Amino acid sequence: MHLGKAIRMERIMNRNNGRTIVVPLDHGVTVGPIYGLIDLRDTVNQVAEGGANAMLMHKGIPRCSHRAGGKDIGLIIHLSASTSLSPYPNAKTMVGSVSDAIKLGADAVSIHVNLGDATETQMLSDFGALCSEASEWGMPVLAMVYARGPKITDEYAPEVVAHCARVGVELGADIVKVNYTGSPESFATVVNGCCVPVVIAGGPRLESERDLVQMVYDSIQAGGSGLSVGRNIFQHPHPAKIVAALNKVVHEDWEVDAAMELL
Repeated sequence: MHLGKAIRMERIMNRNNGRTIVVPLDHGVTVGPIYGLIDLRDTVNQVAEGGANAMLMHKGIPRCSHRAGGKDIGLIIHLSASTSLSPYPNAKTMVGSVSDAIKLGADAVSIHVNLGDATETQMLSDFGALCSEASEWGMPVLAMVYARGPKITDEYAPEVVAHCARVGVELGADIVKVNYTGSPESFATVVNGCCVPVVIAGGPRLESERDLVQMVYDSIQAGGSGLSVGRNIFQHPHPAKIVAALNKVVHEDWEVDAAMELL
């Protein structure tokens, strides 16, 4: 591995176990200034205090969230976007570059690809080009790959998620983010088809804290490398506490009941 990439990977992943807790804060482009993303400095301080490895955001947000002091936390710059106001919300377009991320001091970049969408061809082209450019600079790439299109009947089906993960690996991603398939047994088939770390998305806002902790625990048991969860963390009443509980599961192999006691 490129030395620069290896150093950056250690800033966003635990060097001892190869796992990570990423908190995406990129939802503002998609849906606007929602609860949890108003006071970004406070949100970032809380997730960092809880022990998150990295935050993920668009290139304009670091100026609103940069803070002095406190715990270190990695920075991932998200380079693709769409809005809920568009008639084609699943069509992601590139809105930044690797050089933008480098200028911001980022440790990685990320891209979102929706397989099955009418614009899949362009998204795959952008994905491949990004991985080539990032490789030149030793910049890690996190790829969020989902199956969302008219032919998709179940985006959480194990064979569908495994396909998404494999596309991410084959086009050059260093970390792949996909949906959780619902069980450790089925998610193991996703992980086994990849040679890079696989992290799970949080999905819709969950009502139960235990459901989230259990899902993360099960994914780790299946060989997953952690999580990249947004709303279920930044919209939690106490983001630092939920991150701290997840931190124990991901990085210290705590059981669910023990982690829940922190909440």
